[in-house]
Amino acid sequence: MPKKIRELKQMLQKAGFTLLPKRGKGSHYYWVHPLIKNPVVLSGKDSKDAKPYQ
Repeated sequence: MPKKIRELKQMLQKAGFTLLPKRGKGSHYYWVHPLIKNPVVLSGKDSKDAKPYQ
């Protein structure tokens, strides 16, 4: 069963990622971590299933 976008956001927060405010267009959210070079991008509404590549 795929995870929901909401669950992925919670997992990222627990792992130390922070959401970049006003970054992204529409339902795209950029998450950054101080030890990881590239941001993680999630797209979709909280209640939707996450895509396999997210």
